[in-house]
Amino acid sequence: MRRPILAALALSLLAGCAAQPDHLRNQPLGPNPSGFVAAELAFARLAQDKGQWTAARETAAPDAVMFVPQRVRARDWLRSQKDPAEAVRWQPHAVYVSCDGNSAATTGAWQKGPAHGYFTTVWQRDPRSGKTLWLLDHADELASPREAPEFIESRQAVCGSRPGVAIDAGAEGEDRAVGLSPDQTLSWTSVVRADLSRQITVRLWDGTGMATVIDDRVTNPKRP
Repeated sequence: MRRPILAALALSLLAGCAAQPDHLRNQPLGPNPSGFVAAELAFARLAQDKGQWTAARETAAPDAVMFVPQRVRARDWLRSQKDPAEAVRWQPHAVYVSCDGNSAATTGAWQKGPAHGYFTTVWQRDPRSGKTLWLLDHADELASPREAPEFIESRQAVCGSRPGVAIDAGAEGEDRAVGLSPDQTLSWTSVVRADLSRQITVRLWDGTGMATVIDDRVTNPKRP
């Protein structure tokens, strides 16, 4: 019963996006977690309609990064990639949004043939145009499928505070990067170690500190 509920929500969100006139879609938006869910669903649909890497190219921010398994500049790496015959299918399970509503992280499950796993995507929205592009994308395989929730979890950072975010230089030999939403209420840290294992950590301001909401650890890196 859980998957049909999630599928119905996905269809509803996509139908709503398609029904909006262009002048409404392009207007600046207020904080709206469901908008990032819709962006992830549209990305997934584009992968099925036009091809996996074509979809990634068309939705990536200019400075977006991905892991193959080393960190690469997404648009540079994607330029030479041919779409596979079968694209990955994926569904968001949760979304975590900055206080100002312009940055978010989505996470969920993917499937390709008999394989399955999880993903995390970091998104940035232009508050003037409302255009949403992804900044970071990573995924890994799982031995057992990640169970779909009854409802997509949605959480937004607490407003009214502007926390200082500590920057950790990391260990020698690590490729470490820290990203911040413009209001500093959402942060994402990505670490790639010498053995190409990696960790992606997303934190959300809860009014007293930056609480960890996603902590993905990839010890045997593969791409779906």
